[in-house]
Amino acid sequence: MKSRREFLKEAATGVVLLGSSAAADKLALAGVLKEHAAAAKSKVVIARDASLHGAGTQPDEQRVLNLLDKAMSAYTGREKPVEAWKSVIPANILAGGVIGLKVNGLGGRGISTHAALTMAVAERLQQAGVRAGNILVWDRNERDLEACGMTISTDPSRVRCYGNDAGGFDDEPVSWGTANIRLAKILTRECAMVINLPILKDHGGAGITFSMKNMYGVVDKPFTLHANNCNPGVADLNCVPAVRGKVSFTIGDAISSVYDGGPGFHPERLWYPNALVVGEDRVALDYTAWQMIEHKRAEVGMPTLEGAGRAPKYIATAADSAHQLGTCDPNRIKLVEV
Repeated sequence: MKSRREFLKEAATGVVLLGSSAAADKLALAGVLKEHAAAAKSKVVIARDASLHGAGTQPDEQRVLNLLDKAMSAYTGREKPVEAWKSVIPANILAGGVIGLKVNGLGGRGISTHAALTMAVAERLQQAGVRAGNILVWDRNERDLEACGMTISTDPSRVRCYGNDAGGFDDEPVSWGTANIRLAKILTRECAMVINLPILKDHGGAGITFSMKNMYGVVDKPFTLHANNCNPGVADLNCVPAVRGKVSFTIGDAISSVYDGGPGFHPERLWYPNALVVGEDRVALDYTAWQMIEHKRAEVGMPTLEGAGRAPKYIATAADSAHQLGTCDPNRIKLVEV
């Protein structure tokens, strides 16, 4: 894919070769550049269903599946769920690669990736052609997976589920910036692609935890990346090639969330956005998640995260020229709400 600079250079050169300086040509070029700028925006979809929980504390499974379909349709422009999934999963991976579903159960049962969402994703992947045994739900350990409502399984005939405590870590560490860690073998040796399924939460150190910080669950010593409010730890970790290359799509769980006191479960700070946040740009996703939490904090009269001394500065770091993981510029994010 051409860089924006290469595109602009080629577009400008094309006008010169045509030998025209007429106003019409200038307008045409301006139109092309405007179209390119629009296309270059990072798309983030927030899909909501106010009735997701019905009368219970757990979300309705069919409504979660319907909401997933709505989110994927809005993101891909494909109306049929199977076609939507086929447009985001490379054909070679659909044909035989293992797809990891990285959930997050650190906060315990009250604030973990919902099983209804995880299994809805697994269902649609199978309908798109992925063999059940090539879907691997994973997190740090068995405890976290059970907190997500999952059952441990290594049966290759069904969706598998186990943690780093069973899969282990690579022998040799990898480094990028401040990150010097060993990666989970599930990531490096098993998965051809990872779909990130974080849960939206406030975080007492980082400010928020969502797409990028969910990757702390793929390393052996995440505590080494917590200095200075996880900045630049989060950004550096996401630049490690296996993380940057394999974790390519996020379906963020904002079905329920905590807007203060996270990452653990605090029922007095629980709220129900009843939403999924979908996209490929991990920085734009985290910026969007940050704004969702700030909006809720303002609604209940709490100070901003910056006012609380824990603005998620790692988001801007991840977007800088050294990391180039995505954008946190709202003018370069195409936010679609459905």
